Amino acid sequence: MQVQRPALVQQQKLKMSPRLYQSIQLMALPVQDLKLRIQQELEVNPALQVVADPSTVSLEEVSGPSTGREDREEYDYYSAYTEAGARTTSGRVDEQAADDRQSFIEGALSRPESLQDHLLWQLRLQPLNESSFEVAELLIRNLDEHGFHVVEPEQLLSENRKPLLAPIMDLVRSFEPVGTCVRDHWESLLVQAAADPDVDELVVELLRNHTQSLQKTRPAELARRLKVDPDRLESALEYIRTLDPYPGARFSSESPTYVVPDLQVRLQDGQFVILLNDTEIPVLGVDPFFREMQSGAKEVRQFVTNRVRDAKWFIGSIEQRSRTMVNVARAIVEFQRDFFLRGPKHLAPLTLKDIAGEVGVHEATVSRITNGKYMQTEWGIFELKYFFSNSVSSTSVGPSRYSKEGVKAIIKEILDEEAGAKHLSDQKISDILAKRGIKLARRTVTKYRKELAIDSSYDR
Repeated sequence: MQVQRPALVQQQKLKMSPRLYQSIQLMALPVQDLKLRIQQELEVNPALQVVADPSTVSLEEVSGPSTGREDREEYDYYSAYTEAGARTTSGRVDEQAADDRQSFIEGALSRPESLQDHLLWQLRLQPLNESSFEVAELLIRNLDEHGFHVVEPEQLLSENRKPLLAPIMDLVRSFEPVGTCVRDHWESLLVQAAADPDVDELVVELLRNHTQSLQKTRPAELARRLKVDPDRLESALEYIRTLDPYPGARFSSESPTYVVPDLQVRLQDGQFVILLNDTEIPVLGVDPFFREMQSGAKEVRQFVTNRVRDAKWFIGSIEQRSRTMVNVARAIVEFQRDFFLRGPKHLAPLTLKDIAGEVGVHEATVSRITNGKYMQTEWGIFELKYFFSNSVSSTSVGPSRYSKEGVKAIIKEILDEEAGAKHLSDQKISDILAKRGIKLARRTVTKYRKELAIDSSYDR
């Protein structure tokens, strides 16, 4: 029998201090939540004071001859880190940068994503030529809030573009939510049913040819007229009831909300400029009165010292958050240059590890700094985590530069352009991708093809 003996084991454990915990918490806050957190800290720590509140400063005060720096020499300044230099550590505000920041904030307040926004975003991910893209955009912009045509589509196109109408309309109808780009709610139901590979053909028949009967005829009479089993007809009617006659309504029915981006990226003189949105974040400092009290009576010295120390830590944590956010944004822009120059179709694969290595922080820090925060770009407002895309193996030497969405676009392009594409099996598609330097297993091709709502070669 083995005898267990006591033994000394040396272990290392990380004990998180309250200050470290505070720093981590602040790192994760979006700009609006950070503003609220600062207000809470101001209420509990009398040593912390607002030096200046940019959100209440008028343009006259911003552009006036005096910055008031000489009146605030005693404060510890929190420097907002920006690439545009709108605020500097000396407290000066550059007028042009301030104007840029103000227009940024005014333009950043965002309504909920509309149906057209959602469809256009999906359109930009499609590998279309210019003419097809323009036709699709016309169709989308011609939709009302329900996803129905405002004007008959044929009236929107010149004669030479009308051959594109049917295939492009089918493409837009396949976008999420399925069933838009139609004339009315009956056609929407038909499109939704037809998109279901497992649907009973009776459902499609009813929606295509018997909508009047569905409204006026009792089920028993309709079953006799169509010569179908009553139970089958009832199942078909139950299926139709599960469909959404107004698929676009989910976008227009949301109550108005606002998204305030934490960052802005713009191209200026051939260089990317990163602007941190701190317009609504007050400049913080330590109250001079508390500094003086540190040398006062012994009974209050400890309290005052602790409050001053906490204030400095809080200011330092916000400064670290700002610096890290700009560094992460700069790294994202560097890795995703093609996206910022050419649009969403050119999103490259990117991982948290890539950014962490570039910035010199832990992956968990990158995760916190990107979650729930938004960036305004020339292509719209995106959550930072949007820029992290799955990669696909490459047969070429060096790191893969193919994202999952990019490869799906290539698969669709192959099926659209290859001769005899209707008969291309998933294995053949995998072989074609390999010749292009993209290593993708047949089962993965199958998965991506299904996500694109493309039938198998047998069904095509």
